Amino acid sequence: KPAQSYIALISTAILSSPEKKLLLSDIYQWIMDNYPYFKNKEKSWRNSVRHNLSLNECFVKAGRSDNGKGHFWAIPPANLEDFAKGDYHRR
Repeated sequence: KPAQSYIALISTAILSSPEKKLLLSDIYQWIMDNYPYFKNKEKSWRNSVRHNLSLNECFVKAGRSDNGKGHFWAIPPANLEDFAKGDYHRR
């Protein structure tokens, strides 16, 4: 299991995208692609991802997808610099 928190995993996924925003399905896919531990696990870890996205102020919705299925998730400017440096502590 990765040593990183879900906040760290989600943030790294979002920051790795050229637009600095991802759909929920793209966040799941990035985590599975980069951490094989999650590939064969039950899907319950996805609940933790959704929980972290919706309850932490360090993630914000950034518009609907082009096909209307879901929202993009992004990191607000106030957290961007710290997250880019690997500091995921909530203030």
